[in-house]
Amino acid sequence: MNLPNSITLSRLILAAVFVIAMEFPGLTGYSIALTAFSIAAATDWLDGYLARKMNLVTPLGKLLDPLADKILVCAAFVYLSAHEERFAPIWVTTLIIGREFLVTGLRQIAVEAGQVLAADRLGKWKTTFQLIFVIDVLVWLTFDQIDGSSGFVHFIFMITKPEGWIMPVSLWIAVALTAISGFNYLWNGRHLLMKSSGTP
Repeated sequence: MNLPNSITLSRLILAAVFVIAMEFPGLTGYSIALTAFSIAAATDWLDGYLARKMNLVTPLGKLLDPLADKILVCAAFVYLSAHEERFAPIWVTTLIIGREFLVTGLRQIAVEAGQVLAADRLGKWKTTFQLIFVIDVLVWLTFDQIDGSSGFVHFIFMITKPEGWIMPVSLWIAVALTAISGFNYLWNGRHLLMKSSGTP
């Protein structure tokens, strides 16, 4: 297994660490979850960059990379909707997961038809804002456990709090891009759907 694929695989492991850590709410659990999620988010860019730079793009990497992204993001939103719904309403998580199922299904239909469904450029931006939102929530949850007498702690707490602008803005941009990119995939793959349903 080459370096980029190993980094991608580590993202899956970090996603598991994140999920386990979130089961232990408190400073230690949230700190571990924040660290694991942040490192995993950074590898989302790193593995693709190295694969292209080192000419190591492989079918396995093409499979694992989007899969790792989906597992990491969906795990975070499912947890937040289940335990911290004030941050991520259930309908938001449903939209995100539904979009991923839609895209995966369309790509499978395209493969069976011998075609390639081009990646939507908005998809990467969608993932970026989803990651920003989750990291902001994790930072706030973590720093909420720390004594706010320190100026640095108070500053971080204030800029990441739910009443601030980073959390709601990143969430609503993520929601908008999720819906728009999902529609784009549906529109671009409409001929595949009509063909698979027998519609002339």
